[in-house]
Amino acid sequence: MPKRSTGAALAVPAWAWLAVFFVAPVGMVVWFSFGYKPGVFGTHANDILSFDRYVEAMSPTFFSTFQNTLWVGILGTVICFLVGAPVAYWMAFKVRPQRRGLLIALVLVPFWTNFLVRTIGWQVILAPEGWMSTALQAIGVLDGPLELMYTRTAVVIGVVYNYLPLMILPLFVAFDRVGPALREASKDLGAGKIRTFFRVTLPLSQPGIIAGVLLVFIPLMGDYITATVLGGARGNMVGQLVASQFQTAQNWALGSAMAVLLMLVITLTIAAAAAVIWLVSLPFRSSNRLVLGPAPTHAQQPASAPEREGVVA
Repeated sequence: MPKRSTGAALAVPAWAWLAVFFVAPVGMVVWFSFGYKPGVFGTHANDILSFDRYVEAMSPTFFSTFQNTLWVGILGTVICFLVGAPVAYWMAFKVRPQRRGLLIALVLVPFWTNFLVRTIGWQVILAPEGWMSTALQAIGVLDGPLELMYTRTAVVIGVVYNYLPLMILPLFVAFDRVGPALREASKDLGAGKIRTFFRVTLPLSQPGIIAGVLLVFIPLMGDYITATVLGGARGNMVGQLVASQFQTAQNWALGSAMAVLLMLVITLTIAAAAAVIWLVSLPFRSSNRLVLGPAPTHAQQPASAPEREGVVA
């Protein structure tokens, strides 16, 4: 059997898994989004197809929730990166290799507990009668109880805590792959620590940065547990609306339309961010080409050893 056929055969289980557990469910959601709720006790019907559910999902009542979700998703991802990047850099370059395994285990400790339990823990911490509120009042920082519960700020705190490890681990792997030889070579050529970080370490870590941002932003946008436990009405997110339409209102068509719109918002946001990053990095790539010059052609390449010997002869 040819090697290409063998590789394709090995990929069959993965493609089958994606088809059954990803493509088929997403296709069903898209199909339901063109239907309607047939009655009080019905969930969905597709005998009449229309875009009415999308129009309903984009009404002012739900549009503000989409805006709040996008704001929380972008802010939470940015905070995760600003907090996770220094931690990952410290773990990769400042910690001895013998201790990195312990630190990675400590980063993964929150995942040893259920997602809901961790979020409820923050509900206890941020409560007006919780220990944080009592401590801040005792030292004179607050004159009254802490008023963070059921706000958008509480949701941001919760999502940063829940998704921060997903940012630290890819960044650590990316930074760790940047060997010390490249950074030392940059310093030997006269670049300081800051310039070395921005011109050597950061560009070489770009795959890890992209992976970390995607691993945090995509699930964060669809999160509804954190918003339900910590946000209440003022921290509402689209995930809550989708869950309520499927579980409470039994309007699968409207819930599917909201889910499809959420996927479109995530895709467009990632595409816009990629375009902005490409435009911002364009001058740096142009300056590098000007400094390094064009790649040598075959005629410009130095002669090999036998060719030089022939010329001498």
